[in-house]
Amino acid sequence: MQRLRFIDLFAGLGGFHQALASRGAECVFASELDLNLIDLYEKNFGLRPVGDITKVNLGSIAAHDVLCAGFPCQPFSKAGEQRGLECPQWGNLFDYVVEILRIKRPRFFIIENVPNLIRHNGGMTWSIICSQLMGLGYEISFERLSPHMFGIPQKRERAFIVGDLNGLKGFEWPKPTATQALSIKNILDNSPIDAIPLSERHLLYLSTWQELIDVFPLELELPSFPIWAMEFGANYPIRGQSPNARGYKGFSQYKGAFGVKLQGLTPEEVKESLPNYARTQLKEFPGWKIDFIEKNREFYKKHKSIIDPWLHKVKKFAPSFQKLEWNCKGSERNIWNHVIQFRASGVRVKKPDTAPSLVAMTQSQVPVIAWEKRFMTPRECSRLQSMGQLRHLPSTKGSAYKAFGNAVNVDVVRAIFDALVSRDKDEVQLLKSAA
Repeated sequence: MQRLRFIDLFAGLGGFHQALASRGAECVFASELDLNLIDLYEKNFGLRPVGDITKVNLGSIAAHDVLCAGFPCQPFSKAGEQRGLECPQWGNLFDYVVEILRIKRPRFFIIENVPNLIRHNGGMTWSIICSQLMGLGYEISFERLSPHMFGIPQKRERAFIVGDLNGLKGFEWPKPTATQALSIKNILDNSPIDAIPLSERHLLYLSTWQELIDVFPLELELPSFPIWAMEFGANYPIRGQSPNARGYKGFSQYKGAFGVKLQGLTPEEVKESLPNYARTQLKEFPGWKIDFIEKNREFYKKHKSIIDPWLHKVKKFAPSFQKLEWNCKGSERNIWNHVIQFRASGVRVKKPDTAPSLVAMTQSQVPVIAWEKRFMTPRECSRLQSMGQLRHLPSTKGSAYKAFGNAVNVDVVRAIFDALVSRDKDEVQLLKSAA
């Protein structure tokens, strides 16, 4: 029986390739723009991807049964500018996916992207994408899935779209299979020698926040909202016009970040005395920001006697380290027993059951294993993407972290592929013989 053939678009580290090849399918074409990843893909799979898909004669692509694509997510990610299909660098790449489907007519496709794709531009982007796919004759379905649902200790929700020219009768999205409590420790190496240790600066940030946690009353829950230390003592107006819309004028009776008095300051000095996020160009603060600020100011009023002796220590920190997100409700109040991520939104502390989502945009957000005072290694990150068996990894840590942040999870794709193709008797036999 002929093996199913697939193509791997925007291939990256080859997550789709690993998933489908493990089920006996054959990759007949791959594309990837990054030259280093092209070389790595060839080393790992014996197939060299073409480069820029926009330069390819799409009609020359080999016939195939399954199209796989994790087209670039930056135009749709909440972390980016969200320029969507109008993004000049990546936004039109989905058009090439559509054109290949139109020309080559594979029976199936599996497409992956960030969950914000569904909500982008008030749902208009998603509506356009679905209309284009259905206009080609495919019955489609979509779902949001995360590795932690399948026993992998990483929470990283992604949107998946599947399509079948013959219809999706009998298709059901794979159900979560995790039956045991997850632990990130299951994918960690024992004190790996290539791990990057936390710097003295990072250790100071964490130990300083731990000092506040240690003196906070045990009978009270730590805040579930992000703690913004720069709001402690501040009372500048946050409702109505933003400070920028006011021209930073009329603030003499108020206090800025950390309670700094604004009396007698020039508009430029007032601006510099406010938190970075309060200098927005928006005419008004969004509701969620007002909510966070008000909660922090109330928190400070209630616990001023505890906070004041500590507050001077955090003033000299970089702005993102003046914020703490305690996502460990009910857990031990010890930062050093948890998993940490340094984000622009603050120091995020999570329970050690799952790793935070791997992020491609910056190396600084690599998960931190606090009890070993180190960052996760590339090999450990590979396991979070179910790529632990990948023989060759990117040559530098920075490129490895970026690649894994962009990668699709192998186990999740494998479960989707099984559910999609195993509805046909012949494909069931294929899966059984390849297992």
